[in-house]
Amino acid sequence: MSEQESANGTVVVGGPVVSLPTQFGVFAVQAWVDSATGAEHLSLSAPGESGQGESGQGSSAGAVVPLVRLHSECLTGDVFGSYRCDCGEQLDHALEQIHQQGGTLVYLRGHEGRGIGLANKIRAYSLQESGADTVEANEQLGLPVDARDYSAAAGILSALGHTRIALLSNNPLKEADLARHGIDVVAMVPAHIPARTENLRYLVTKRDRMHHALALDEAQPAPPAPDTGASTTLPRTLDITTEGHTA
Repeated sequence: MSEQESANGTVVVGGPVVSLPTQFGVFAVQAWVDSATGAEHLSLSAPGESGQGESGQGSSAGAVVPLVRLHSECLTGDVFGSYRCDCGEQLDHALEQIHQQGGTLVYLRGHEGRGIGLANKIRAYSLQESGADTVEANEQLGLPVDARDYSAAAGILSALGHTRIALLSNNPLKEADLARHGIDVVAMVPAHIPARTENLRYLVTKRDRMHHALALDEAQPAPPAPDTGASTTLPRTLDITTEGHTA
């Protein structure tokens, strides 16, 4: 077990390191527990494909630093492949880049819906289907636009020896928050994921209202997902109890 305290006092406790083979290659994986909140996080690290140890990114001073992605949990995007956001595609891109270049992905649990939780995220989706954008939907629910905190991530990075990093992200708030917790972000590496018809408005809102560094081709988004004919109308509840028999 390893224990690390971030600059603001957040303590994370790490478990054993195990090997995790994936479609992107093999990663060294370690689970971490935030002792204050009980949230469980995961780090996935790779040395890079050069075979010469961790390669990472060059900094302005010429030193090599690990490529790091802080990935907020997104059940709908990461697991179910939702195109309402670009989270699943960003996760795949990050794992591919980190395995090639060397570094670590920190998967942050408890960050669903930018920290508002799964049920509230689905409520926000409902408001978006009525015309609100992703910022307005949170505000209409009386919730923060972004409630995420990166103190646990900083503690994990410190425990891994990653106090100077290249951050794979389009979000300037991550850089600023890591700096407050003692992590030196020497380079921001953009994550270029093509917009889709289904998430173009969401990404435009992130660019224009949340200051994400996104280069969007609004005229030619990626093709929409195949239409499976699925309906958002819920099926009627069926009574399956028959005479003389109960379930």
